[in-house]
Formats: sequence, structure tokens, C-alpha cells
Amino acid sequence: MASSDNAQTTVHLGLKLLDNYVFEIDFGDFGKIITDEPEPLGQGEGPNPSHLLAASIANCLAASLMFAVRKFKGDPGALSAQAELSMHRVNGRLRVKKTDVTLQLGNAYENLPHIDKVLAQFEEFCVVTQSVREGFEVNVEVRDLNGDVAKP
Repeated sequence: MASSDNAQTTVHLGLKLLDNYVFEIDFGDFGKIITDEPEPLGQGEGPNPSHLLAASIANCLAASLMFAVRKFKGDPGALSAQAELSMHRVNGRLRVKKTDVTLQLGNAYENLPHIDKVLAQFEEFCVVTQSVREGFEVNVEVRDLNGDVAKP
């Protein structure tokens, strides 16, 4: 089936309360995970929704960077990511303020063809980041194998 700019994708998952604040999320063919709220509400027996949001942002950015590097016939090497999600209170309620993501390429910039083009466009491929940026700040830093930070 051909896709268009108006194509829609629907994601289905199930969520079931197991105990207190412990939920089981069923991703169907992809398995199940357990989530829990930290103390004092829950017991911290699993990631909470904020952890899942940070993981989703970092994972999407990493996949987008890998896609963009490979699009130009480069090898991203052992790509990894770190994410830090910051929260603050708005009218007494915790809200996500920003997320900082550091992506670590497993290859040096000089070995990656068209790296300037890659770095200029890879974030646009990330559905999650581009969606949540409408609500809060997402900062991204890319480092290569040598730890060098990409300059905008």
C-alpha cells in the first residue's frame, strides 16, 4: 500500500493494573513490561511513564541518526544514547520541562560521509521528538567515537 503525507498509523497496546501503582503494559507480539510509580505512591518496581517518555525520545533520536548516517552510506558504529528528563512544578503539579539527549556515535566524524547533512536533518526523521517538542524543550548533542561534539 502506498503511503501519503496524510497516512495514519495506529499503535495498539494494552495496560492492566496489577497492584497498587504497578501496571503491566502488553505490546502484543513485542511482549510485556511492568511499570510502577516511585515512592511514596508506588514501590519503584519498574520504569514510570516519565522514564518511558525519556526512553522513547532517546530511542527515536538514535534510530533517526542511524537512518541518516546509513542513508549517506556511512557506518554509525556502536551507537548509544543517554537521556535526562527534567521536571518542574506548574500550579503545584509536576510537568516535563525539558529533555537532554546525548547520542554517541561509534565512529569518528571524519569517517562518516556527508556528516554535515546528516546532522542537519536527522532530528526531522524522529516522530517522537518532533511531536513532543510542541510541548517542551528537547536538546540534542551528538558525539563521535572520539567524544567530539558536533557543532551546529
